[in-house]
This record gives sequence, C-alpha cells and structure tokens, in this order.
Amino acid sequence: MYNKLVSYLDQNNILCNYQFGFRKNYSTSLALIDVVDNIYEKLDANQTVVGIYLDLTKAFDTVNLEILLYKLQNYGIRGTAYQWFKSYLSNRQQYTNINNVSSCLTNVLCGVPQGSVLGPLLFLLYSNDISISVCYRLR
Repeated sequence: MYNKLVSYLDQNNILCNYQFGFRKNYSTSLALIDVVDNIYEKLDANQTVVGIYLDLTKAFDTVNLEILLYKLQNYGIRGTAYQWFKSYLSNRQQYTNINNVSSCLTNVLCGVPQGSVLGPLLFLLYSNDISISVCYRLR
C-alpha cells in the first residue's frame, strides 16, 4: 500500500516540494540549504526575515483521524483504497508492558500507527496543507 500511495502522490504532484521529511531524495540537509538560501535572498533584497519554528514532538500521536480521512478523500483517495485506510486507522487498541506486567487495553482515538511504514507518509498528508500555504507564499 505504501508503494501505491507514494506512486499516486508523485504522479499527481500532491506533496508540496517543501515537504522534506520522510521522502525519497529529500532530506533535512536540503531543507536547511533551502532555508538559508531564502534568508540570504531576502536579506540581499533588504527585506525583513522572520522565522517561525514548531516543535512537533509527539506529532504522530496527535493526528486527528477524522481529519486525516477527510484529507485522504480530498487528495483523491476514494473507493476501496479509502475503505482500506479507514479500516487500517480505525478500532486500534494499545497497552503498555513493563517487566511482564501489562496495562489494560485502551482504544486509540488519534494518531497514526507508529513503527509502521505508512505512519510517516500519512503524517505528511495530514500536515501537507501547512506546506502548501508556505509553497504558495514563497512563489
């Protein structure tokens, strides 16, 4: 499913070029080079530069699944594929095990599955519209 989704996103140019995380041929180094280049360009033009940095600690845990599913539909993921994602993200449970003592099962109400191949890609789709607004602004 990961390969099909990446292929679909690439073919339809859905992910903003300023989404550097969790993508093939993109890196934090490229993101840093891009930011520094933009800063120098604006300073050379005597413009003011302001930086806003967000700490996305535990970001995967905070993804609202209803919103993510809505966004998947908006990006054209419908029918059987949409139903698959809905099933994949729904009715999940978790527990903690420490020293062979386990907590009770708890329903997972938000967040993408961590440790999965799809988790980072789903987070990119969830946060992609933030990057789209940046892309639009940088044009």
